[in-house]
Amino acid sequence: MTINSGTLDGYTTGTPIGMVIQNKDARSGKYEPFVTAPRPSHGDYTYSAKFGTRNWGGGGRSSARETVNWVAAGAVAEQVLEQSEHDVRVKAHVNQLHDVEAPDVTFEEMLEHTEETEVRCADPETAAEMRELLEEFQERGDSVGGSIYFEARGVPRGLGAPRFDSFSARLGQAMFSIPATTAVEFGLGRTAASVPGAERNEDWTFEDGDTRPDTVAEEGDPVPVGNDHGGLQGGITTGEPIYGEATWHAPTSIPKEQRTADWETDEEKDVHVVGRHDPSLPPRAVPVVEAMLYVTVLDFMLLDGRINPDRLDDRPGEYDTDYHPSSPRDE
Repeated sequence: MTINSGTLDGYTTGTPIGMVIQNKDARSGKYEPFVTAPRPSHGDYTYSAKFGTRNWGGGGRSSARETVNWVAAGAVAEQVLEQSEHDVRVKAHVNQLHDVEAPDVTFEEMLEHTEETEVRCADPETAAEMRELLEEFQERGDSVGGSIYFEARGVPRGLGAPRFDSFSARLGQAMFSIPATTAVEFGLGRTAASVPGAERNEDWTFEDGDTRPDTVAEEGDPVPVGNDHGGLQGGITTGEPIYGEATWHAPTSIPKEQRTADWETDEEKDVHVVGRHDPSLPPRAVPVVEAMLYVTVLDFMLLDGRINPDRLDDRPGEYDTDYHPSSPRDE
């Protein structure tokens, strides 16, 4: 990756940050059999039907390769938030692959263990089971789906707007933009369907400054008792941890024989999708989910004026901040 603009001497200059990430190991020839014969359950036909053409040599905009750009943007957003007065922290891990499900883990356990294994599961025992599962399905030439648990702490209260610009709507849109996402839940998620209102509704109390270390509320502030809402009420952040789960279907590129219809020859035929494909997507998607959280939180904080420019300018250096080069307007 190269950064071509927007930085100097390790600091941002205020102009757009331009980055280039070269895809140097592409093998487009593997996709030639599918130019007019769509791969099963891919976006091949729908893209061609909409635009009249598509980038068939690798999937184009429907390829998960595109998410590398979002991870780069998330890395920038994370650094901006680190320099702000808000202690925003984000982490995620793979909590389920197929029928292998991890027990609940703490935020600290996710920080410590998620990146220790290729499957990015924060529970070491479950991670080993998931690794065996993936090897088994890869040997079969098949794939499996799974889910990711995510959490954001230190997010200020009051972010989000009603309806279409609610925090949950915008974050949900970001998560659904990740290829192969089939569901996004916040708080209790689908479990809320079976929980009576009297149980789900959370009373309000006053923060006593000691019992809720995970909240941004200060002593004497109203806080909800519990957090089944996932840090969101009315689509607006409460100051409690934002948490939820996103689900991915099994990867559609598998080497097993499948059937397609060629719209150029008007024939049905058997095909094999060959190439370098993952047996499951969640292990790869964890950094993408974290990036989407960082970017969404920063977007709302900028819109709401929660980022203090003076705080971001408080950095080491020998620059004279009172000096500005002259311009025609100065004359």
